[in-house]
Amino acid sequence: MKKGLERVPHRALLYATGIPRGEVKKPFIGVASSFTDLIPGHVGMRELERFIEKGVHTGGGYPFIFGLPGVCDGMAMGHRGMHYSLPSRELIADLIESVAEAHALDGLVLLTNCDKITPGMLMAAARLDIPAIVVTAGPMMTGRYRGRKLSFIRNTFEAMGKFRADEISKKELDSCEMGACPGAGSCQGLYTANTMNCLTEAMGMSLPLCGTAFANSAEKKRIAFDSGERIVELIRKDITPRKILTRAAFENAVRSDLALGGSSNTVLHLLAIAHEAGVKLPLETFDILSKTTPHITSLEPVGDHYLEDFHWAGGIPALFVRLKDSIKDNPTVSGKRVRQIIESVEYIDDNVIRPLDKAYHAEGGIAILKGNIAPLGAVVKQSGVSEGMMRFTGKARVFDSEEDAMKAILAKKIVKGDCVVIRYEGPKGGPGMREMLAPTATLMGMGLGESVALITDGRFSGGTRGPCIGHISPEAMEGGPIAFIKEGDEIELDIHARLLELKVTDEELGRRKKAWKQPEPKITKGWLSRYARVVTSANTGAVLK
Repeated sequence: MKKGLERVPHRALLYATGIPRGEVKKPFIGVASSFTDLIPGHVGMRELERFIEKGVHTGGGYPFIFGLPGVCDGMAMGHRGMHYSLPSRELIADLIESVAEAHALDGLVLLTNCDKITPGMLMAAARLDIPAIVVTAGPMMTGRYRGRKLSFIRNTFEAMGKFRADEISKKELDSCEMGACPGAGSCQGLYTANTMNCLTEAMGMSLPLCGTAFANSAEKKRIAFDSGERIVELIRKDITPRKILTRAAFENAVRSDLALGGSSNTVLHLLAIAHEAGVKLPLETFDILSKTTPHITSLEPVGDHYLEDFHWAGGIPALFVRLKDSIKDNPTVSGKRVRQIIESVEYIDDNVIRPLDKAYHAEGGIAILKGNIAPLGAVVKQSGVSEGMMRFTGKARVFDSEEDAMKAILAKKIVKGDCVVIRYEGPKGGPGMREMLAPTATLMGMGLGESVALITDGRFSGGTRGPCIGHISPEAMEGGPIAFIKEGDEIELDIHARLLELKVTDEELGRRKKAWKQPEPKITKGWLSRYARVVTSANTGAVLK
């Protein structure tokens, strides 16, 4: 658009935006901002946009802000809106590709924060392979109630179950509702948003400490400024995402996730980003690395530390120090290699980021299970499962939707020894692979977390804890074995042995398969019906064909 007689019309339109004539020679930087008044993690982005702009100008580029949609998983959960959450990841990647290609941008600063928005932006960066840097807007501070910390999951979702069980008063429930989320930022624990933001830094796609620096903090503003300045240098040196998003970068991210005990949703997202980057990352990688990566932090919802504690403890650079013998050297957008970042660390809080010899668990936070229910795999956040529930045999209670399961749970029809099965909630069957946070949190709040398991072809929030197995592949809508489970069947779970088994014979399973008929789609209009036709299984990252 910048050079040649044939580009006079293009430049005329550029000048109509107000760009000074002398700026046209500079690199054009797209600032992809997911600012919205709808999401707490994104309401503070207007200020970060300003600091990114300042940084781009200082570095010698010219910034253009363009907007992207966002879905708040917490607000979308438990109703029709959650169908749109995971699919929005694909929309975001496609929109960035569309704007960057249509306007011939030289580079991108990707301003993001929440669950599907961050991976969508990373997918676009890997796909386009033009210089890009990610700025995550930062975690929310914890709330307070009578001297104790409050957070979104533990003090709202689990509070529902406690109120139902008469363990807390209406006044305390109302105090949790008003005080759990005190301001801007991604939800305070190691849920999907904060896990992905940490892993973005671990992969080298954002500056050091960007993944944990607080929303609205001066530190975050400086990181935004430095990122704006840095993108111009990345363009000058032709440092593109695929030079950073190597197999080593993904392994560093997986190990970081395992050591942190992060959200199981990161499995879906890392697989999808690797797909766009052209990097082979089989689902089994998580399990292979898990066996040699100890779990060394215990952040909410599993433990009592929060992102604010992890940040002050040293963040991702400090975690890398702990894992330095298994972390691979790799370039990062900062210009420093991973080894240089490790060498720069001066302080680690041992109480928050434990030494390896004092790990919470010998294995990492995620395990991949297989068996006749999930021949292509299933995912569990084993760091959130007590030792007493690592092995469990229970009676199947079968539901074909999250809503039906919630009705049974709230009506107290689920009892000790049950294994709740929620199916037809996968990428295709949902459609959109809804999160099952409400059922899992309610079970925990009702005191059933140590006696009831839950399995689904849907997925779980990063806030989930307890024996909850998701991503079962193939999903029910594709005729996966989860579709053939009957009420009262015996189900065996053995996380140590990586096993998820339906206790019926192969012959019986074969008869049920032959009798199965695919149900009608739950949604038959709009773009979700198109999504359902082209989305693949969870074990592939739920990427589109």
